[in-house]
Amino acid sequence: MLYSLLRPALFLLDAERAHQLSLAGLKILPRRRPAKANGPLASEVAGLKFPNPLGMAAGYDKDGEAPDAVLGLGFGFAEVGSITPLPQLGNPRPRLFRLAEDRAVINRMGFNNYGAEAAVARLAARLGRPGVVGINLGANKASPDRISDYATMAQLMAPLASYLAVNVSSPNTPGLRALQDEGALAALLDAVLDARGSSGPPVFLKVAPDLEPADIDAIARIALDKGLGALIISNTTVSRPPLASRHAGEAGGLSGEPLRDLAQQRLRDFRKATGGAIPLVGVGGIASAEDAWARIRAGASLVQLYSAMVYAGPGIARTIVRELGALMKRDGFASIAEAVGTE
Repeated sequence: MLYSLLRPALFLLDAERAHQLSLAGLKILPRRRPAKANGPLASEVAGLKFPNPLGMAAGYDKDGEAPDAVLGLGFGFAEVGSITPLPQLGNPRPRLFRLAEDRAVINRMGFNNYGAEAAVARLAARLGRPGVVGINLGANKASPDRISDYATMAQLMAPLASYLAVNVSSPNTPGLRALQDEGALAALLDAVLDARGSSGPPVFLKVAPDLEPADIDAIARIALDKGLGALIISNTTVSRPPLASRHAGEAGGLSGEPLRDLAQQRLRDFRKATGGAIPLVGVGGIASAEDAWARIRAGASLVQLYSAMVYAGPGIARTIVRELGALMKRDGFASIAEAVGTE
């Protein structure tokens, strides 16, 4: 209710400025403890215990400033980043656009963040607190060796993360998506896994929705061969379905409602390609409990959102989690794990 009153004023602001204000506001709210991982929606994925399957996707809290506050909103886990070894400004502004008529967002942020050193200090300070916090790893735009960047990040962040997410699917760093090619991806994951160490957290891989069938099969084979903890499907899309907003022609990655069907299909594709042998995290266009439930039934063990919070506000997590419980009960499942892939 409060957000519906505040939203018109927030929408008068530049989208990036409004984002910064929302994060600042979240940081000063009284901290609420995250849910315990023993309720009806609890599950275990990649050896981690999640109180519910709904997570905050990377991109909201780029520098790991407020993961505990995000968990306090009712999310079952929070993913911070993308974080790169060195600070970088990202792409020129404006670079974040609301497509209100389409309930969508286009961004071309370009991995803007304060770098690994600042993030390590911040995330080390929260060690010992409850809750699943993943760290999304990126590479610097000007790096001469991006695989080395990811390995550096894995080594630095492994002691601080519940899981590491390797992001090779952002469309806003030139050439980054080429790391999804079979040979490059295998070399990258070998470097990350070696740098993480044998006792480090599970490694998740975040892929693009704009993949050909051969790419999907190759990524699935590599993920299984390397023993990854999960695949995150998917990042934003460079494709453009019909859109009503005046910002429809802006360059960058499209997220929100128009991504929903494409992301859902990619999830089905990866479920088939992996034979259900690796957990999947469904993200892209999830804005309701029905969206999340459909993604779970299609094969996702976990789901994430971000763009939907722009339109629905911070109460969206508790609403979806509450309604997910009702949907699970309605369809006769005793747990989220039991429902995965049953569509």
